[in-house]
Amino acid sequence: MSFEPARAEILVIDDEVQIRRLLRLTLEDAGYQVREAESGWAGLQSAAAKAPDAVILDLGLPDLPGLEVLARLRKESALPVLILSVFGQEGSKIAGLDAGADDYLTKPFSDGELLARLRALLRRVKPAVAANRFTIGPIAVDIARRRVTHHGRTVKLTSMEYALLQMFITHRDKALTHRQILRELWGPKAEGQTHYLRTYMMRLRRKLEDEPDSPQYFQTESGIGYRFVTEP
Repeated sequence: MSFEPARAEILVIDDEVQIRRLLRLTLEDAGYQVREAESGWAGLQSAAAKAPDAVILDLGLPDLPGLEVLARLRKESALPVLILSVFGQEGSKIAGLDAGADDYLTKPFSDGELLARLRALLRRVKPAVAANRFTIGPIAVDIARRRVTHHGRTVKLTSMEYALLQMFITHRDKALTHRQILRELWGPKAEGQTHYLRTYMMRLRRKLEDEPDSPQYFQTESGIGYRFVTEP
């Protein structure tokens, strides 16, 4: 079963003609419709005229900083945004994700990874929790009853462990920064307390992963945060 909308439309905002051409070929071969914008303002106007299903956004635009384009997009909608940038430093990735991007991919990139990340973003905006129940592999969550099972056995989670799990389900397949998670669950004053998060991630993995030391679902994004992966 495919989670992607039929002929989903992707808006590519990038000033490099060759990159746009490459993305168009890759995306159209995968069955997507593609719109192009060569600048930040052109991208914003295109998105305002007709909302795409997702945006692929370059940070190094000639007229507006990519993060400003992202901020303006976020004021209007929560549509999925994948940053595609030559800036691969950890700080750039964190800044992009904290500014509201759903994912971040560094140039040069492989077609396979780009399409996999795009599929994950499009899945996230589709209803994946039916009848207040979420299931992935051996993990099942009855949201209405706040009941969690692993291989059919009830797992006892603390209120904070459950809140963390629920946040991951809500943002499944999205890279979440340490700061985002800490701010949402512990408040703004806890943004630097990454040891809290490491402790709770270790607990969740021990309770819900078959191999906690090689997690399949609760994966680490090195130097950035974590991602709850629902499909390889």
